[in-house]
Amino acid sequence: MKKSVFLGALTVAGLAAGAAAAGTLDDVKARGKLNCGVTTGLVGFAAPDANGNWDGFDVGVCRAVAAAVLGDPAAVEFVPTTGKTRFTALASGEIDMLARNTTWTFSRDVDLKFEFTGINYYDGQGFMVPKELGVSSAKELDGATVCIQTGTTTELNLADFFRSNNISYEPVPIETNAEAQQQYLAGACDVYTTDASGLAATRATFEAPADHVVLPEIISKEPLGPLVRHGDHEWGDVVRWTLNALIAAEELGVTSANIAELGAGTNNPEINRLLGTEGTLGEMLGLDAGWAKAALMAGGNYGELFEGNIGSSTPIGLSRGLNAQWTDGGLLYAPPFR
Repeated sequence: MKKSVFLGALTVAGLAAGAAAAGTLDDVKARGKLNCGVTTGLVGFAAPDANGNWDGFDVGVCRAVAAAVLGDPAAVEFVPTTGKTRFTALASGEIDMLARNTTWTFSRDVDLKFEFTGINYYDGQGFMVPKELGVSSAKELDGATVCIQTGTTTELNLADFFRSNNISYEPVPIETNAEAQQQYLAGACDVYTTDASGLAATRATFEAPADHVVLPEIISKEPLGPLVRHGDHEWGDVVRWTLNALIAAEELGVTSANIAELGAGTNNPEINRLLGTEGTLGEMLGLDAGWAKAALMAGGNYGELFEGNIGSSTPIGLSRGLNAQWTDGGLLYAPPFR
């Protein structure tokens, strides 16, 4: 088993090295379309509507990158991936970037040869159970059946948590959130565990959300963010600084409502550099001067994307918490645009 895992890692790393040899930025420009890997469907983060149009918080990052590079937020091909297929899709070049509730870890960065371009959601793993189960703590789950997505950090964290608390569980392997939801509601497992944000998104789709509770324990750190292949630093810079632009714009007070006005020039030099009326930041990235302005016009700044898709006013109802700006006690912090 160890040998197969090792060989699998080598395969992904080899694919990544080959795909990264080509310039992804040039490929995307020539193709006229960004191929963006997303989840198979998680409401609020990435999910298609009845007409096949994708929307969500992670989708917004894809559209911002497409707008920055191509000037068109609609120039995106969304490629659904599972926990098992996402890394192969990126390594092989099937997708240009992955924006799919993926945790930044040492082995994914170093061994699988991917480059995380930032964190767009600070999360942690939790547990959801039916209220009728009468459980108030994850430490009371001895002997429980647990729906768990394979090929994820969630799977590893679960084993660590139960082992450290000297309790047992029976895993019910699933591959997609839709499958987990179906199995959980059908009673095939007592518990569903994934990132707390994913639990909130899943619970919001239930006919009776109040019949299910998310337990208080958060058992891991799950810094989620977009990633690209190692070795293609020019493309990595584009994705990284597009995400930074969304974060910095919120801190600077640049919104979809005032960007047209501010884009004409302000007395704040950093806003001017961000929006391309001063300096040569776009040229440094291989993009035009209005790249960040186009990215922001695609769906608004970070706060607008958050509140519009997963925030407290949505059925998912997530508070900003750690995902607030550093000026508001959170962890969001973009390097200076200069």
